[in-house]
Amino acid sequence: MTYLSLAEVEFIAREAHAAQTDKAGRPYTEHLQAVADGVRARGGSDEQIAAAWLHDSVEDDALSREWLDAAALPARVKDMVLAVTKVKGESTATYTSRILATPGALLVKESDLAHNADPGRLAVLDEAARIRLTEKYAEVRRLLGLPR
Repeated sequence: MTYLSLAEVEFIAREAHAAQTDKAGRPYTEHLQAVADGVRARGGSDEQIAAAWLHDSVEDDALSREWLDAAALPARVKDMVLAVTKVKGESTATYTSRILATPGALLVKESDLAHNADPGRLAVLDEAARIRLTEKYAEVRRLLGLPR
């Protein structure tokens, strides 16, 4: 099977999230770029970089689970994407356990958390949201065994 190239995965992710903005009103694709760049900078594989581009696609309904299942991607990429996809009503402990049990997913989530918790991104939010998200990200980092 011929798999999608990294450039194709990036294009698909950018198109799928094109109309989406983050909590600060910035284009969501900036977050995807930052997570992919973070995975690359941390020595991640092309498969991990592909998963970084797609890490929020199913969770945000930008792409369907059916699309992911049928996509010309290695099973490891699909597994990482699903590992970092939060399931409605799922506990943080269950979520983080799945990430830890999935080869390659921890690096993708580490890069995601690093960008989400960036002080510059958090600074534009109201105080209540900033505090809530800072605590949430710290708890996920703790459960994943990542340094603060």
